[in-house]
Amino acid sequence: MGNPKKRHSRWQRDKRRANWRLSLPAMVECPQCHEQKLAHVACPHCGWYKGRVAVVIPQKEEKR
Repeated sequence: MGNPKKRHSRWQRDKRRANWRLSLPAMVECPQCHEQKLAHVACPHCGWYKGRVAVVIPQKEEKR
């Protein structure tokens, strides 16, 4: 098993970790309701995907 021969400084550690950033997911506008949604995924607001209703979204009922 490979073991570290010498201790790495905080500078070297932080310099290596500087490249660990995450990229934002690809967001596109839904052509039906014009809300932002993930690309290649059914719209969570209206349920449309590829020009048809893919998911039935239950409507919220108002409380009286």
